[in-house]
Parts: sequence; C-alpha cells; structure tokens
Amino acid sequence: MSESRLYTFSPETRDKLRKFRLGTSRAKDAQAAIYMIDAKTQEIRPASDETYSDMLDLADELPDSSPRFVLLSYPLTLPSGRMSVPYVLLYYLPENCNPSLRMMYAGAVELMRITAEVNRVIEIQSAEELEGIEKRLGVGEE
Repeated sequence: MSESRLYTFSPETRDKLRKFRLGTSRAKDAQAAIYMIDAKTQEIRPASDETYSDMLDLADELPDSSPRFVLLSYPLTLPSGRMSVPYVLLYYLPENCNPSLRMMYAGAVELMRITAEVNRVIEIQSAEELEGIEKRLGVGEE
C-alpha cells in the first residue's frame, strides 16, 4: 500500500467523493466529476466544482496531454430492459502525456478506485472515447 503514503485526499475531497457516489445513484442523467493530482502536494482533488451530465461538455474539459480521473455514474437500460446505473472510474490517460505524469497517475489509480468506492476502472486514451462509453459500460452488466 505504498501509494497510500504518496497520495492524499483532504477531508473535504473524501466528503465530496461520498456525496457524489450517494447522490448519483438515483440520477436520471449521467453525472461525471473530474479529479486530478496536484503535482506539488500529491493531493488528489476535484479539478473543478463542476458536475457534468453531457458527455460532450465533459470531453471538452479533459486536457489534451494530462491524465485525469473521471468518476462517472451513467444510467442505462440493459438489453433485458432492466435499468442499471454503473458507477465507474474513467482513467483518462492521453497517449501524448509526459511520462512522469503517466507514472504519477498510474501509481494513484488503485487508491482513487478504493477511496471513491468504485468497482470498475475503464481506461480511455482520448476524450472522443466518451461518445461510445455507453457500449463499454453495458459490457458485463447482464
């Protein structure tokens, strides 16, 4: 558990993570929040106070060359007709990000998953992949 000593969450961030998880489970629309690692303090924190319900708006906010963690709660109807609200961590890792940032986020992804209480991590390499995220969320849900 060496990553737990490297990266920290403020009490406010932990509270935000919990409220987001509990508040999105009944949402009718997709809900997403972007998290980043502060390179100086090694603190994992929200990139902004914004909660996104539109995947295009979310895609616009992701930087071109820096990794991010995106918590996503995405209501969808399964082929059986049953409603499901997968709560996942999108590990946004653009191909052209610098190696030290890549390593920093790689070292924190498991801690972020555990702290946010997410069961599934989906790695994406470009903001455009958000357009087809519903297909990836539905896989294995049945």
